[in-house]
This record gives sequence, structure tokens and C-alpha cells, in this order.
Amino acid sequence: MKLLPKQSTVLLGLMTCVLAHLPSLASADSTADLLLSLNCQSDYTVNVWRRYASGELLYRATGPLGNLSLGKGTKENTGAAEVYKFRNGNYVYQVLGGRGDHRQQGTLAVFKNGRSFLNQACRPEG
Repeated sequence: MKLLPKQSTVLLGLMTCVLAHLPSLASADSTADLLLSLNCQSDYTVNVWRRYASGELLYRATGPLGNLSLGKGTKENTGAAEVYKFRNGNYVYQVLGGRGDHRQQGTLAVFKNGRSFLNQACRPEG
């Protein structure tokens, strides 16, 4: 039971720090295609989008402690999962979406200065 308040505090601090340092927010709209939508712990929804014209990958997280929007992501296909990575300063946000037999699995991982900062299991939306 003590883990949930700690995670909520970490998420609030992380979102506050990141939002304070975003010079321009990436946004997803009718010019982008939704690639992955995950429901994560602490009532967060994480979406990965791809802009039609440029192919740019976008990250959007929404939840009770705040929202985060990033652009310029990368994609790697490992066979069992598609791995999307987004960088913001010292933070790297990694979203894993399962494929094939692992389709009902997903993960949100956040790294700060190369060290694991947060790791949450997620479920695909829809």
C-alpha cells in the first residue's frame, strides 16, 4: 500500500519538472495517426502518434497529476514488442507495446540520466 503514494508523488514531481522545461509542446491532432494507446497505473493514458506528413512520432500522456506532450520520438521493433523512445533533457520515456502473443501487454518506463526512474505495467486501450 505504501508503493502507490510513492509512485503518485514521483509522477507528480516528474510531470511538474518536465512541464516546466518544455519550450514547445508537441500536439497530436487530425494530422496524426494513433499508433498505440495504453492505460497505465495511476490512471494515466499514454498515446503514441505519428504525423502523416512528416512521420514524426509524438508522445502524449494524460492523467490526474498532469499532462505531458513530446515529439521527435524513435521506434524500434524487437519482434515481441514495438519500443518507442522520447527524450526530454535528462529524461527518456520508453513505451513498449506488445505484439503477437504479447498484444495485451504494455509498459511505460522512464529513465533519468540513464537510470531507471519509473516502470509501470500498462494495458492496451480498446
